[in-house]
Amino acid sequence: MESSNTKHDDSRDGGPNVPYRQIRANYDEETITVYQAYNTTIAAAAVESQLLTASPSFKLTRMTWIKPSWAWMLYRSGYSYKDPGQERILALKMTHGSFIDLLRKSALSHTDVKRDGKEVRVQWDPERDVRLGKLPYRSIQIGIPAGIWALKKTLEERPDVGDEELVDLSLIPCEGEFVVPEDVQDLLGMSAVTTR
Repeated sequence: MESSNTKHDDSRDGGPNVPYRQIRANYDEETITVYQAYNTTIAAAAVESQLLTASPSFKLTRMTWIKPSWAWMLYRSGYSYKDPGQERILALKMTHGSFIDLLRKSALSHTDVKRDGKEVRVQWDPERDVRLGKLPYRSIQIGIPAGIWALKKTLEERPDVGDEELVDLSLIPCEGEFVVPEDVQDLLGMSAVTTR
């Protein structure tokens, strides 16, 4: 079965039917490609080991912005010539599930972070063509906070780590039952007997 991604994508032509906000990406049945630019030290170690955190220069202390749009990444990094810290563009494969999970944890960057309680940020910027010209519709950028990278790294390096230790490391919150009044429990069907 041919994926719609393998056909010509009219959205790059700027036709009248292109939605103002649309996620355009290179993808297959299991993965989606996102892009991020790094310096040579980080990129070379990541490519060699197939692990983004392979270089000690890779820091988990700030938000990382990934882009599914190849042309927008070219624009952002100036074809990788704009800044020595962005001289190598990595194509990172994510499973569809991981990508969707990030989006579910996100909030638009102009919303109140304290109010929405979400740490992943999303912003829509003008899409670009390969000549870096601005197009009349938007492309998504996803800001992944340091904490999510640190959690993923810990889970990969220590698959047997327990939740209690993850709480102690401040990588996950300490959660307990939040008791609601009986009328709310009834409204939500919480007291219904179910089989597992």
